[in-house]
Amino acid sequence: MPDSNDRSASYDAGSLSLTGAVSLGTGVMVGAGIFALTGQIAELAGEWFPLAFLAAAVVAAFSAYSYVKMSNAWPSAGGIAMFLEKAYGKSMLTGAFALLMYFSMVINESLVARTFGTYALQPFDIGDDTWLVPALGVALLVFAFFVNILSNRFIQTFSFVMAFIKIAGVAVLAVGGLWASGVSFERFSAPAAGTGPGSFLGAVALGILAYKGFTTITNSGSEIVDPHRNVGRAIVIAIALCLVLYLLVAFAVGANLGIDEIVRAKKYALAEAARPAFGRYGLWITVVFAIIASVSGVIASVFAVSRMLAMLTDMKLVPHSHFGMPGSIQKHTLVYTIVIAMLLTIFFDLSRIASLGAIFYIIMDIAVHWGVLRHLREEINAQIWVLVTAIVMDVTVLIAFLWVKFVADPLVIYASLAGLVVIFGGERWFVGSRRKDRQS
Repeated sequence: MPDSNDRSASYDAGSLSLTGAVSLGTGVMVGAGIFALTGQIAELAGEWFPLAFLAAAVVAAFSAYSYVKMSNAWPSAGGIAMFLEKAYGKSMLTGAFALLMYFSMVINESLVARTFGTYALQPFDIGDDTWLVPALGVALLVFAFFVNILSNRFIQTFSFVMAFIKIAGVAVLAVGGLWASGVSFERFSAPAAGTGPGSFLGAVALGILAYKGFTTITNSGSEIVDPHRNVGRAIVIAIALCLVLYLLVAFAVGANLGIDEIVRAKKYALAEAARPAFGRYGLWITVVFAIIASVSGVIASVFAVSRMLAMLTDMKLVPHSHFGMPGSIQKHTLVYTIVIAMLLTIFFDLSRIASLGAIFYIIMDIAVHWGVLRHLREEINAQIWVLVTAIVMDVTVLIAFLWVKFVADPLVIYASLAGLVVIFGGERWFVGSRRKDRQS
């Protein structure tokens, strides 16, 4: 039966198995974490970039604690939106923090869409600055829309098949790369030249994006079989699987390419790292798996985040217009999500997209932990030290990342501030206007 806290009758309770939930989570994580972020993380962390993936996993594990606890108590197809409402009530803060999560996920979709375009063009020696990159990204988003209007069971099956293929394929590429390097970890044993604590923590902040896909599992909570038990299990399994895969890939890339080479090819670093093991076929093999990862990642992300926006609409925390469209609110939010992701794909490059997503997500994550600590910890039996540790980790990596970006690319900071002003200001106006309407 649907959870009593789940407001939308359009969701299909029990339509996602544990395996399907894990597939959705890993689908989002692997799509961004491996193909889109490896080069950017190496640029900040130097030779120690595999450790940045490991440190990000530790941060994600502490972050997952709050989500697992709340999912066990209140599984919902709105996931984070409902969790924030539990902590902050039906308020401006709930809407604004949930929208930060929403936009961070849409940013992630555009990040993966552009990665899809970049990798798809590699065999043709066209370059990655062509208009074809965003065009292919937009085409992927259109495809994701049509898949998402199908049934949950079809999406679950599709996600499982794609997740299995890409995880197995990326693992083969990573093992092959390590074998070609003689399984040498020598370069990782020395201090990373030119990498200070701030730069390394900035890399960890980006690395968190490689794991935040676990939140898509919470956004499908009441649609998962036995959600009080399986949502938490799916989150833990997804993070563990991705950690192993990321470390394999990071060591394989670092063992075959120098940091300068990784940075030069940061938009397609895995393809370059596959050449020593697989020769001229390495590029084609990597492109195939990158396309599979990108397609499944975008589909899984759109599936989850459109449900969260629908939940915010049901809560009357965001404005909604049908624009003459038929169907349920969730179908409308699916359209809005795809359109916003298309605009981001067209107008932003990879590094800036990733940076905006990291900033929005970490701020939202801090809000979730703080809400649990202040208002919900006794109700869900959460440990104070875990919550405080999660907040301290998030604040530390966020400050380091903001400083790194302020020095290297201040436009990212200005864009983030503008986005925060629009989101919080817009929510304050909307919630205030609704309150006045009810009082009049």
